[in-house]
Amino acid sequence: MRLSLTAERRIDAPPEAVFALALDSDRFPALFPGYGPIPALVRITALAPPAVGALRSLESSDGSRLMERITALEPPHLHAYTLDGLRPPLAWLARAGHARWEFAADRSEGGNATRVAWRYDFELTSPLAWPLAAPLLRGCMRAAMRRCLERMAQALEGAWREERR
Repeated sequence: MRLSLTAERRIDAPPEAVFALALDSDRFPALFPGYGPIPALVRITALAPPAVGALRSLESSDGSRLMERITALEPPHLHAYTLDGLRPPLAWLARAGHARWEFAADRSEGGNATRVAWRYDFELTSPLAWPLAAPLLRGCMRAAMRRCLERMAQALEGAWREERR
């Protein structure tokens, strides 16, 4: 059984810049502050250059270590990965998370912007986990994803405006 979450945002920067930030092991952790019981990211260590099958080690603010395995990579349009190593209490509810980031050019307001769609599909440990997993993930994880996209926009939009001047 799976539980799906989506967060979307328009960012006033080109897809290449937004895609690069989403995969930036040095800058990205500061952009994911977590929310409620969802811990913030502290560090990402790329164990190989970005490519399908490559691994990244993630360290969270609660001391947990997770692993991401890249499952799709089509710069600057798509980045997908599987997240393993969840820690209790989340591990009691979900086995893994499958994330998919899509980056599409958005020139609707005359600029060079990007529409980002970030989807997470969590594999639940059992149908019995649904009553607890659904509110936790829909409330807290989705809020963490939205906060992350907002921080990405803040990080990129000012820099992109300065670059265009």
